[in-house]
Amino acid sequence: MIHHLEVQPDDKVLEVGFGPKVGIEILAAAVSTWYVAGVDYSKEMLEQARARNAKAIETGLVQLEYGSVEKLPFADDTFDKALAINSMQVWPDAMAGLRSMRRVIKVGGKIAFGFTPHSGQSSTGLTEMLTTAGFTEAHLVETDRGFCVLATK
Repeated sequence: MIHHLEVQPDDKVLEVGFGPKVGIEILAAAVSTWYVAGVDYSKEMLEQARARNAKAIETGLVQLEYGSVEKLPFADDTFDKALAINSMQVWPDAMAGLRSMRRVIKVGGKIAFGFTPHSGQSSTGLTEMLTTAGFTEAHLVETDRGFCVLATK
């Protein structure tokens, strides 16, 4: 799913709900000039991800924060790309989260939401939600591992 974002070496990338997984590691390997940031509402996931990415954090390539998607701790127009994998379905207020993500993405920036079959998320209505939140070019991509929804600010 990350490859659908077409991350460039100088992109600033945000992952919301990173959990303990390797998404941050994959992004950090792809983004060599700027940085990758992540926000997760679980302190346990934050600790695991910080341990897994300790070297990249020390060098300033990765920044991991505790927080909610509805109140992202970043300035407006900070990121070129943003993603969330298997997390949107547990956000308390999906529309507020989408608007918050839109706020921190630069004009022309891309966003991706990925869902595996076990996520329980339906694809119905997601492109409409992104459009309502102010994104453009929202479209669904089916993959062998589930589906993702892509859009542009």
